[in-house]
Amino acid sequence: MDNIQTNQSTTGIQKTPFKGDHVGSLLRPARIKQARLQKQKGEITQEQLRKIEDEEIVRVVEKQKQAGLEAVTDGEFRRAWWHFDFLEQLEGVEAYQPNSGIQFHGTTTKARGIKVTGKVDFLNHPMLEDYMFLHNIAGYHTAKMTIPSPNMLHFRAKLEYPPYEDREVLFKDLTDAYKKAIQAFYDAGCRYLQLDDTSWSLFFSEDGRTQIRERGQDPDELSRFFARCINESIADRPDDMTITMHICRGNYKSTWAASGGYDAVSEVIFGGLDVDGLFLEYDDDRSGGFSPLRFVHRSDLQIVLGLITSKHGELETKELVKKRIAQAAEYVDKSQLCLSPQCGFASTEEGNLLTEEEQWAKLRHVIEIANDVWNS
Repeated sequence: MDNIQTNQSTTGIQKTPFKGDHVGSLLRPARIKQARLQKQKGEITQEQLRKIEDEEIVRVVEKQKQAGLEAVTDGEFRRAWWHFDFLEQLEGVEAYQPNSGIQFHGTTTKARGIKVTGKVDFLNHPMLEDYMFLHNIAGYHTAKMTIPSPNMLHFRAKLEYPPYEDREVLFKDLTDAYKKAIQAFYDAGCRYLQLDDTSWSLFFSEDGRTQIRERGQDPDELSRFFARCINESIADRPDDMTITMHICRGNYKSTWAASGGYDAVSEVIFGGLDVDGLFLEYDDDRSGGFSPLRFVHRSDLQIVLGLITSKHGELETKELVKKRIAQAAEYVDKSQLCLSPQCGFASTEEGNLLTEEEQWAKLRHVIEIANDVWNS
């Protein structure tokens, strides 16, 4: 029996995203961190590292089930970064060592970058095997795959392939590559795919919009281009495949990279994207209010409210979370709302500054609140 979207959730809702859901990445256990260091030093082989990853993924999938989650991920345990590891395995994309890392509030990541040196394509990508391992251990739960949005190549990559000086040429090759990727994951059994995207955070503040102008681009035109890139990439997805998007403001060692509400680009995000669901950060004042949700005009668009922070271990007051869900329901029907942490717990292998037990408490908290809100 296929384990996709036919499972009975604890909330009585069978369609993904679930009423209590999560973004995907989980804190890397010490055993994996140690094994990665051993692999770098040549003390263990790639096969030995993968065996350890396999064992830890089996363990963490069971922990997700015990927490009450219907969607399970591999925690991104095989990745160092949420986006670079996927993008640099596309044809025509290479990793390189930049002079500095990515700037976050009060800190900087280690240096890593990607560059486009040839025609972009999706062929024999290793994360297909990663997904199939997850799919085979998910059982009656839904195996959720997370990959970076195609916009992240526009946002992060150096373009060293002359034909891509014409942005429309890159657009065609990149969206074609993502169409292949989506079909390949579907053929591997995936029915719940999430696109992760930090590029939208550029539009949330005047500082970000100024940066866009300084690059010689118009913010409004660029936001429409990003939307077109998403929509074209997912245009051919099968009818029984759910594709959501997580819109992020940065998540590194419990810090952030961008601030601002959804207001400046709300019509494009909520009225112009063809995804099935949106995971939205709403865990603090940096995310603004719920009024931009008034531009949600589709009854089939699920809005996953990231009201539970993944950046620290203190649990939010249940009644306050329920109150905020009610406030969001003034703009979007309650039946279209869901609940999750605002982001993953480890967008990079370093992870956020909380313990594994605090992480599981957060996820149980999501499920308990979701059951209270949508089962009452």
